[in-house]
Amino acid sequence: MIFSKKYFDLIFILIMGFGMSLLMTLIITYINTGMDKDYITRFLKAWMISLPIAIIAALILGPPIKKFVDKITK
Repeated sequence: MIFSKKYFDLIFILIMGFGMSLLMTLIITYINTGMDKDYITRFLKAWMISLPIAIIAALILGPPIKKFVDKITK
């Protein structure tokens, strides 16, 4: 499936939020609770919360951060 370039920023934010929340939740759940038979259940419960938070944060913070980085880079 190919999307129009006008959706680049939104698709980037969605994929980045998905990947970052996945990786961070996997690691933080492991650090906080260890690995046992209930690890996947705890991870999925935490990820259901962290995924929408990550995407909303990226949608809100992405545009101003992009403008800031544009200003401080050549």
